[in-house]
Amino acid sequence: MRDEETARDHVGSLERGLGVMEILAAYPAGLTLTEMAEKAGLTRAGARRFLLTLTATGYATQTGRQFALSPRLLSVARTWLQGTSLCGFAEPFMRQTAVELQESCSATILSGEDVVYVARVQGPRIVSLELHVGAHLPAYCTSMGRVLLSGLKQEELDAFLNKAKLTPKTENTVTDKKQLAAIIARVKQDGYAVVDEELEIGLRSVAVPLRDRSGAIVAAINVSTQSARYPVAEMERKFLPLLQETAARIEDFFV
Repeated sequence: MRDEETARDHVGSLERGLGVMEILAAYPAGLTLTEMAEKAGLTRAGARRFLLTLTATGYATQTGRQFALSPRLLSVARTWLQGTSLCGFAEPFMRQTAVELQESCSATILSGEDVVYVARVQGPRIVSLELHVGAHLPAYCTSMGRVLLSGLKQEELDAFLNKAKLTPKTENTVTDKKQLAAIIARVKQDGYAVVDEELEIGLRSVAVPLRDRSGAIVAAINVSTQSARYPVAEMERKFLPLLQETAARIEDFFV
């Protein structure tokens, strides 16, 4: 029954028209009517209707006997990209990073006083924190949280610090608001954040921002590891360059 409904709703002419567009995309210099009919498996009359329709709607151009795609299709793609979350592009790049470093890689956004996980690639080594997409952690004592806080306007950061309850998670957690403000200012200057056993003993992480087309920080990605495996200096030396490269690739792909 489902197949019958699908067949009934299927628009064959649209499918063939999209096929004509795909063929044109493969031949930027253009094709003649005869060439298109041959490649698309259409009659000359059918190919002509599709090509003239694409030309009339602005998706194709005609120069003499040659038909080619117009830039309008690029504008459609750009509109789609503008409405698509940057984090939707992030996971394949994060997966490469996690594989290369053999550690977990995550992406979060800021929500109130917390970071919310929007993408996560689990590394091969077990960490005590069980995190998943949708999980929340406090922003003030996480590397991604501090990166995201560094992107706030000064009045927004002041409001956050005035409201936030800086509860110690470990003996290393920074709970002094002036000290935290100074740390966030340094993160903004350096372009990355390191948190060393402030969320949980035995856990270290480094994070960098993801920026949108305007340069605003909209998300953060990090790599976390066990403190017994890497001292902070070694983590910065080994993890940070690759993490920054990953962020740049995500941003380049998105923009």
